[in-house]
Amino acid sequence: MSKRRYAVVGTGAIGGLYGARLASVGFDVAFLGRSDVESLRRDGLFVATPTGDLVLDAVTAEGDPKRIGPVDVVLVTIKTTGQAALTELLPPLVRPGTIVVLMQNGFGLEADIAALLPDAVVLGGMCFVCATRTAPGRIDHLDYGAVTLGQHTAHGGPSGITASMAAVAEDLSSAGVRVATRDDLLAARWQKLVWNMPFNGLSVVLDAGTDEMIGDARARRLVRALMEEVAAAADAHGHGVGDGFVDKMIADTEAMTPYAPSMKLDFDAGRPLESAAIYDTPLAVAASLGVATPRLSMLADQLHLLDARNRR
Repeated sequence: MSKRRYAVVGTGAIGGLYGARLASVGFDVAFLGRSDVESLRRDGLFVATPTGDLVLDAVTAEGDPKRIGPVDVVLVTIKTTGQAALTELLPPLVRPGTIVVLMQNGFGLEADIAALLPDAVVLGGMCFVCATRTAPGRIDHLDYGAVTLGQHTAHGGPSGITASMAAVAEDLSSAGVRVATRDDLLAARWQKLVWNMPFNGLSVVLDAGTDEMIGDARARRLVRALMEEVAAAADAHGHGVGDGFVDKMIADTEAMTPYAPSMKLDFDAGRPLESAAIYDTPLAVAASLGVATPRLSMLADQLHLLDARNRR
């Protein structure tokens, strides 16, 4: 069978890393970008990785999705602060049966895309990776890199391991990406939030990297308390993260290459923060279930204030 054709919406760290991996093993990958389209065409794509650099001299890059046309799989890797643009960017890339994978941070993203694209199959892709975009077409992959896939369902319940999930997992695995498939997308989303909600927000408020936060006893206690609030919300929602998961996230962060989370990089660059998707939506779910999240709510309020001040 011929290899599936991919479009990557966004050429930042996530899109650049996983798109380059797929292209390096022979998949037809088109990158949909904005200001970096010309540099990608001229200079290609370079990804520094711990296991060997990826160098793509020839890259298909377009600024208009109509010039790419319908594909088999779309990887959506733009920041959720640009989510409104997807109403125009995605339809030209999709035909009945196209698989759309939202490789984005946050919660509650898939339902809107499923409503926009009723003939597509919508997956969530949780990327557990330390990677940064250092310049147009230049990605620094520092550590980790696994992806967890789950499929959106209209009823919000488990989907089982579907053929679409298995197909994307097979492609990513063939490109050297460690992939897990989950029958419960919402549980997988909550698991990602267990790490994202404490570390992204605290990196901004404390002006600290992962190593400093996990290495300081007081900050570490705060990280754990925040993680436990996320886990409590997930349990109440019926999509628990599992016993021992908080301990695993603490241990994984201890072993991680020191890293500035994406929200810290956005804040330092004066870009909008992804507070709505990462904080506001899951906290609204928690509130609707009567789950108290005082520390997370305070962190979210601080981030909104700092974000508004930072962009004035």
